[in-house]
Amino acid sequence: MGDFVLKGNICYSVSKTEIKACPHSYIVCMDGKSCGVFEKLPQQYESLPLIDYGNRLIIPGMVDLHIHAPQYAFRGMGMDLELMGWLQEQAFPEEVKYEDLDYACDAYSIFAEQMRKSATTRACIFATRHWKATVLLMNLMEETGLITYVGKVNMDRQAPQELCEEDVEQAILDTRKWLEKNRGKYRNTMPILTPRFLPGCSEPLLEKLQEVRKEYDLPVQSHLSENPEEVESVKKLFPNAGFYGDTYHKYGFFGNDAKTIMAHCVWSTEEEVECMRGNGVFVAHCPASNMNLASGIAPIKRYLELGIKVGLGSDVAGGQNESIFRAMTDAIQVSKLYWRYVDSAWKPLTFEEVFYMATKGGGEFFGKVGSFEEGYELDAIVLDDSMQPYPQELSLRQRLERSIYLSIDLNGIYAKYVAGKKVKCS
Repeated sequence: MGDFVLKGNICYSVSKTEIKACPHSYIVCMDGKSCGVFEKLPQQYESLPLIDYGNRLIIPGMVDLHIHAPQYAFRGMGMDLELMGWLQEQAFPEEVKYEDLDYACDAYSIFAEQMRKSATTRACIFATRHWKATVLLMNLMEETGLITYVGKVNMDRQAPQELCEEDVEQAILDTRKWLEKNRGKYRNTMPILTPRFLPGCSEPLLEKLQEVRKEYDLPVQSHLSENPEEVESVKKLFPNAGFYGDTYHKYGFFGNDAKTIMAHCVWSTEEEVECMRGNGVFVAHCPASNMNLASGIAPIKRYLELGIKVGLGSDVAGGQNESIFRAMTDAIQVSKLYWRYVDSAWKPLTFEEVFYMATKGGGEFFGKVGSFEEGYELDAIVLDDSMQPYPQELSLRQRLERSIYLSIDLNGIYAKYVAGKKVKCS
């Protein structure tokens, strides 16, 4: 990891309402972190290597807070199903296959390669319950140069027998094997505790996973209040809980000491929302999945106004692809429908807000990530928007918005940096 300077047209979030646009400016990187953005390069940095990207755009790398690696193989299929049926007919039968390490290697290699090529620089990833295949996935993600959390899934009910844990004791034994196998092994790939969702987890399993979380000081990822049918199922399975997230809270999987991501939060009650806010739970907003699986529209504008931590998730394969650019535009579009048809008190999300969620908002889960402000780890993508020519004069803000809506990430990523290290992206 060297010290260097990038030059180009630089855009980054400083807050959820402000994008800083700096034409023909400089980012200084030292020890993998930004020293700031400068209109003119300060004299003390003039001796550093300079990479001049000309008229291209330089923006922070995208952060994907929720994606399922084993589901990448069937993205774009089964999209006429609702969540619970989709899991039984599409997701679970595919995930059973990852007991076979040869199949897992083939499928996960495709996933890792596509993530490497994408605009994503950081991600939180679900694997399956198979600990050996999860280690294989971690090996492959380490090779990409991306910084990721990867979780061995735990579930012991409401799935095919082959996908459920044999019993609680074996589940915990396998989880410990997985954790010991990756302890200290990777530079960029970290474990995250992953109880799949409450319909799939018994209370004895949650109780034992709580012990593992404390012992290994792990963050947590799961699903929350995604779909009406799922929420009703949780009410029946946990009749003494005040709300869906109350059970996570009971077992220490809902923020506070356990850094936590909960995906979706479409149908969260007032009590649940307040608990998320008070505990510092991150919400992974996955608009494509919520549309495809007929789950609904999460009130994300309200969450932002309440100060809840919100990032974006592609949620492959509920979402049809891994593009966080697409997630940004989807988030804006569904928020317009929420405002028009659900609750006119909440205005649609702005471009500034979703850009913040895709970078600095989601990046906070990883620390000081997602901006070019001084002290932030330098994750960057360089975009060549000349692939979509335009005749008029455009501001940097207009070029950025246009690049997101026109999906320049599909074939316009010119260079990619993660924590100050250039990674291969083509």
